[in-house]
Amino acid sequence: MIDWESLRYFAALARAGTLLGAARALGVEHATVSRRVAGLEEQTGVKLVDRRGRRILLTPEGERVAAMAERMGEEAVAIERLGLAAGATLAGEVRISAPPTLAAALLPAALVALRGRHPDIGITIVGETRYASLDRREADIAVRMTKPEQGNFVISKLGDVAFGFYATAAYLAATPEEQRTFIAYDETMASAPQSMLLGEAAEGRKVALRATTLEFQLAAARAGGGIGMLPNFMLAGLDDLVEAIPQPRPLTRELWLVVHADIRSVPIVRVVMDALKSISWSG
Repeated sequence: MIDWESLRYFAALARAGTLLGAARALGVEHATVSRRVAGLEEQTGVKLVDRRGRRILLTPEGERVAAMAERMGEEAVAIERLGLAAGATLAGEVRISAPPTLAAALLPAALVALRGRHPDIGITIVGETRYASLDRREADIAVRMTKPEQGNFVISKLGDVAFGFYATAAYLAATPEEQRTFIAYDETMASAPQSMLLGEAAEGRKVALRATTLEFQLAAARAGGGIGMLPNFMLAGLDDLVEAIPQPRPLTRELWLVVHADIRSVPIVRVVMDALKSISWSG
């Protein structure tokens, strides 16, 4: 008999392309993924992958098995959603995918209050920068800054997040305008609207500090490291940053609430969605 769990690990490896990526998606050690895939090859008697350094290449047989395993996974998740939809109690686990900085700033109060009203509901925040898959039930509900264009989802707008250029007053006073430097994302976020606008605003001046996280960018701006482009929800309670470049019309990003259509009316999902809609998303 084929080990179905090993097939799930192999499908994750096929999607990620690396052992580390598959392990991260599955929440296990990369050695576990390697062991599972090796066991699957032994069970089937078929070589599924070519191991070439960190990158994993599927053999032709591996491609076919990966496609079948992916379909099996989709059907298994559909069965899970069917079981969830049959439940009528306000008890169980709900996973929410949201950008980590936004989740930390805006979600805690509403979700703690929700837990006070419904103590049998457990919440897991999937605070990864990548988008967790609702189709594969990596999350049940998603808060996204890009509206999905495909998928069997129910989508509603939560609000808008405004971005602005901020620095300390001391930095602006001490640094001539032509010498001011900027704080930005690294190249992985180069296509984001806020990154593109910062590039335009820099006008040839240096981007001296780059980071994958907004938390570091905020800390660097507060330390006098330059001008950062920050979302307004991060500025609550801070009085040491001022607007560095006035914008007639600030950049805004739309926020979307996304749920798979199969579970949109499930009571436990519904109350969590209502809690998220109650948040003041403008910060």
